[in-house]
Amino acid sequence: MSIVGVGIDVVDVERFMLTLERTPRLREKLFTPEERELPPASLAARFAAKEAIAKALGAPGGMSWQDCTVERVVGGAPVVHVRGSVLARAEELGVRTWHLSISHDAGIASAMVLAER
Repeated sequence: MSIVGVGIDVVDVERFMLTLERTPRLREKLFTPEERELPPASLAARFAAKEAIAKALGAPGGMSWQDCTVERVVGGAPVVHVRGSVLARAEELGVRTWHLSISHDAGIASAMVLAER
């Protein structure tokens, strides 16, 4: 297996939530219905994860934020699920495995992803 791409992102939770409050439709654009109900720090961490995934894929235009979700696994690493436009780009690059780490503390959410062939 070889590395296809690496992505990292950091989000200020308070600033992110203020942005969502100012632009309510943005929450619908960025997150699936299940994700929209997460607490602020977790929501910001999901956004950071999606940004990191996009960066690992070369940040091509036309990808839908709805086509990528992060599943929380109690006691385990989060799981990346892709479909549609994100899946198409991942397949184009030969991505078979995602390694994702997300964290949130002290008002900051972060994510790091490794896309592997």
